[in-house]
Amino acid sequence: MEIKPEIAERIGKLEEKFRNSGQDMGSYLDGLLHDRYLSYWDYISLDTLLSLQKTNTHFPDETIFLTYHQITELYFKLIIHEQKQIIETPQLSVSFFTEKLHRINRYFRILIDSFDVMIKGMERDQFLKFRMALLPASGFQSAQFRMIEFYSTPMENLVSASIRNQYSKEDSIEELYENIYWKKGGIDLKTGEKTLTLKQFEKRYTPRFLRIANQVKESTIYHRYLDMTEEDRNNEQLVKALRNLDVNVNINWLLMHMGAAYRYLSKEGKTVKATGGTNWKEFLPPGFQKISFFPELWTREELDDWGKQWVNHTFNTEK
Repeated sequence: MEIKPEIAERIGKLEEKFRNSGQDMGSYLDGLLHDRYLSYWDYISLDTLLSLQKTNTHFPDETIFLTYHQITELYFKLIIHEQKQIIETPQLSVSFFTEKLHRINRYFRILIDSFDVMIKGMERDQFLKFRMALLPASGFQSAQFRMIEFYSTPMENLVSASIRNQYSKEDSIEELYENIYWKKGGIDLKTGEKTLTLKQFEKRYTPRFLRIANQVKESTIYHRYLDMTEEDRNNEQLVKALRNLDVNVNINWLLMHMGAAYRYLSKEGKTVKATGGTNWKEFLPPGFQKISFFPELWTREELDDWGKQWVNHTFNTEK
């Protein structure tokens, strides 16, 4: 059988590739002869993926709740994938940096825009019943979201707002972590003690969180930005992408959760405990914690009013 020139050329290139890596091309060709064609469902492990929605109750809307959270975690995985590329790229260009930020913002916009699935897509009575079968699990325990924070900004920017001025980059990662803002949300509303939800979370993830925070102590996304030349730091598109990321994560994403919390956990002026007993009013409102990944990109007035207008409007409406 005559071999077409373009096929012969490719075979030659393959042979060179395998020879340079000390491999025998013939063995790989034998493997191709026995390999089967790839299908869409096998490539994405569709059957396995669709088998992961295992609900704990018979309420139909629990499937929505579970599936949406799984989708969210997959998007978080994509966001971290892009963050690591920014952090680990030795020579970071403005164009590369900006493109990665656009991707991250795109993922967050999809999550924010789709949150109506949580706010309007479930029956309140069903949620208030099936949530009791999920204790002490809580979305508070999303480790990937915490990792997104660690990769984005120095730990001192994540300390609780009320005591943030007492800490700086000179403090140890461990000390800063003990005073991180979201731990306040894991305190029981009645006893003032750590909830089981927080205790579980700390036991499972604290070693990993500290390892990540120490690894990126001087190389978070914010550090990579500050290490650029003045000309690059003043690039309009880069600054806009960083500011959009700050707003998407630390205002809009939280506001969507606030909307869901008020729909499902507030009624007639009374607040229902969040799943796991977490104090959602202490760690969700952006105007309370004023978390900003990139504080130098905002004016003092902008930081003082961080998400304040929406939160005040919501609380006044509920009174």
